[in-house]
Amino acid sequence: MFLAVKSSSSTPSPVLRTAVLSGTITGLLCIAWVLFLYLTDNNPYGPKRTLADFFTPIAAVASQILLRRYYGEQGPGLGKSVGVGILTSVVTAMVAAAGMYTFSRLTGPELIVRHLAEARQMLEATKAMYMKQANGMQQYQATLRNLATTAAGFAQDEFVKKLLFGTVLSIPGGVFLRK
Repeated sequence: MFLAVKSSSSTPSPVLRTAVLSGTITGLLCIAWVLFLYLTDNNPYGPKRTLADFFTPIAAVASQILLRRYYGEQGPGLGKSVGVGILTSVVTAMVAAAGMYTFSRLTGPELIVRHLAEARQMLEATKAMYMKQANGMQQYQATLRNLATTAAGFAQDEFVKKLLFGTVLSIPGGVFLRK
């Protein structure tokens, strides 16, 4: 009897359901990418990690497509379409940042120290390019200063990048997929 009764108030909206599902799966995919880099003896904090930044906008647009299919011919409308993309980006960023923080805490500071040594070495190799630009020395020093050095710093970097890339592409995607 209780199973036959369907309550619409306990069922989340299609926007929320789509965003949470898409965002969680994409966040877990970002965590899996970092683990893959770690297990294959690549630097999980290095430049290859940024390849996972492209997962978020792809997931945001995919969630907008899924929502559009749910609403059929009339479409979800601009607010719901943009909203699902942004919410997908937020969920992805939160899951990926939590995963990065947990990974950083579990692997310890040695891996971060090794990454910082590699990053400083790469920056030193590109110092000549910085010096050719206007305000090059200030840019070089700012880049060196802004390197994440803690688990919280890497998690914050992960959150900001995922949220920024996902949100930027959610808006045009939502406009295009509103109907």
